[in-house]
Amino acid sequence: MWRIVWRYLAVAVLARLADEGARVALLLLALAVTGSTVFGGLLVAAFMVPHVLAAPVVGALADRVRRRTPTYAAFLTAYGTAIAACAVSAGRLPAPAVLAVAVAGGCFAPLATGGLSSLLRDLVPADDRDRAYALDVMTYNTAGVCGPAVAALLSAALGPRPATVVIAACALVAGLCMASLSLPDRPPATGALNIRAIGGDALATIWRTRSLRAVTVATSLAAVSAGATPMVAALLAARYHASYATGALLSAMAVGGLLGSLAYARRPVQWLGPERVVMTCIAASAAPLAVLPLVPGVGAGLLVFAVSGFFLGPQAAALFASRDRHTPAVVHTQVFTLGAGLKITAAAAGAALAGAGAAFGADRLSVAVAGFAAAAAGIGMAFLPARHTAGAPDDI
Repeated sequence: MWRIVWRYLAVAVLARLADEGARVALLLLALAVTGSTVFGGLLVAAFMVPHVLAAPVVGALADRVRRRTPTYAAFLTAYGTAIAACAVSAGRLPAPAVLAVAVAGGCFAPLATGGLSSLLRDLVPADDRDRAYALDVMTYNTAGVCGPAVAALLSAALGPRPATVVIAACALVAGLCMASLSLPDRPPATGALNIRAIGGDALATIWRTRSLRAVTVATSLAAVSAGATPMVAALLAARYHASYATGALLSAMAVGGLLGSLAYARRPVQWLGPERVVMTCIAASAAPLAVLPLVPGVGAGLLVFAVSGFFLGPQAAALFASRDRHTPAVVHTQVFTLGAGLKITAAAAGAALAGAGAAFGADRLSVAVAGFAAAAAGIGMAFLPARHTAGAPDDI
């Protein structure tokens, strides 16, 4: 069983490296070949926006196909092909054509994130799934640390166009490796693929099931704080008079998340229940950020961000476990992709709000970010049902 898990993790790391790295590689490519920051921003936006808009559609398709192994392999290959096409066409074709390619590629991105995570239900026995989800979260953290760094280093060493091609190759290889995963065939889908089937059933499932509703609301609200955190890091870097500190602080948080995922993989907190682990970890990750006004320099700031990030790994692993326990098979992938899309949307909103609130300074913004995350945990706890035994109904 664990041999299959390691093969899955290889696919996940490669696909998510491509997802994280492409955002930086495409921006550097656009700046190099056109010199336009506007086109650079548009290209990254064209690649990112479909993560949200396409999530219900690709999730619904993935839930309905009988043979998921070749489907996922084809989608990941198409994802890598689109990134490579952007690398080749940027600066050579009209901007609208390049942007259209980026939009098309971004439509496949939800299967590289939540879509892949949803496959663990069919690859891992129930008793080992908490540990498997923690390992899966490690792939997100690894990609978050390494993807942008690899894209930047390759761009400096080889140039932005070859660097983007290398990033695309990660997704292409992920598609090839996907063929080694044996997923059971599903029975033929019934009913038409209508608006209700595309996202509607998944949303209804999330809203009807109190545990799913609780973790979805809490993590989406917490994602607003996560989206604002880079602005906090940038303001702290200015206060510390250290230009490198923005990236260093965010990297420390990602490394903390990686360590937290590893610790949770070794010893999952099963007695508390995944939903309460989610809420506890959201609150625990917020607490260190609240003390940032008292932190004197970069070194202490790195420690604070690492401690905050440590709780993000278990939080994500427990979130996946909760979705796994409470989601019926017919909308399983949709719930994962839709949940990821909601978090990305919320993080984008958080980034916009942080930009508007940057004038308040690092101290006030960091306290606001921590307070909002703590409130998200409290709201999630209020949504949770009372403690009940396994197998008890969880609907309203």
